[in-house]
Amino acid sequence: MSTEPRINDRIRVPEVRLVGPSGEQVGIVPLAKALELAQEYDLDLVEVAATARPPVCKLMDYGKFKYESAMKAREARKNQAHTVIKEMKLRPKIDPHDYDTKKGHVVRFLKQGDKVKITIMFRGREQSRPELGFRLLQRLADDVQDLGFVESSPKQDGRNMIMVLGPHKKKTEAMAEARALADARKAERQGRTAGSDAAADDDVAVDDDAVTDDAVTEAQDAPAEAPAAEADAPVEQPAASQGA
Repeated sequence: MSTEPRINDRIRVPEVRLVGPSGEQVGIVPLAKALELAQEYDLDLVEVAATARPPVCKLMDYGKFKYESAMKAREARKNQAHTVIKEMKLRPKIDPHDYDTKKGHVVRFLKQGDKVKITIMFRGREQSRPELGFRLLQRLADDVQDLGFVESSPKQDGRNMIMVLGPHKKKTEAMAEARALADARKAERQGRTAGSDAAADDDVAVDDDAVTDDAVTEAQDAPAEAPAAEADAPVEQPAASQGA
């Protein structure tokens, strides 16, 4: 069955309780009159309460109404927090480096607002010494106490020992902080890019000025071109008299 409300000609009742475009109560009117008003306002007649007697209808832009409803639902899903239980497995005689790595994962999960199920796996003779697993779980709980708390105390489950850590922050808070941090980083990157472009433009302007100054200096330092030396031209001697 369709969950969308009936609109315009799909409404099959003799009269409706009409609500105007601004939410004003028009009253009980025949369906034909309500459809006529919808055409005058260039809007849709939408049945908003089908179970009422008579049904309640409102004059609205149904396309715009559906779009806004979809956006609200999308925003609600975006802000909806789903608590996830992560799992981390450790051995009673875990290496210090491996312990630090596992602890780092637990810290990341708690910062994200997720619960963490810690499982200590016993093998062979290790099953006869459950205190090793208990001390390891207590150590881990103490190391991450700023981010989480022990929601379920350590308990033996067959060959395993299990403890559940819960985050101090709610999932919604962790998501909001993560989005704020991402937006801040994006703004910082954009600011650096804009600053780099401005610096590059300044360098180009300085280089242009330097070229101009160098050209002027070169023109000033160049020696003046000497005029043609007319005095150095050889002087013609008059021809000797033949009678001399």
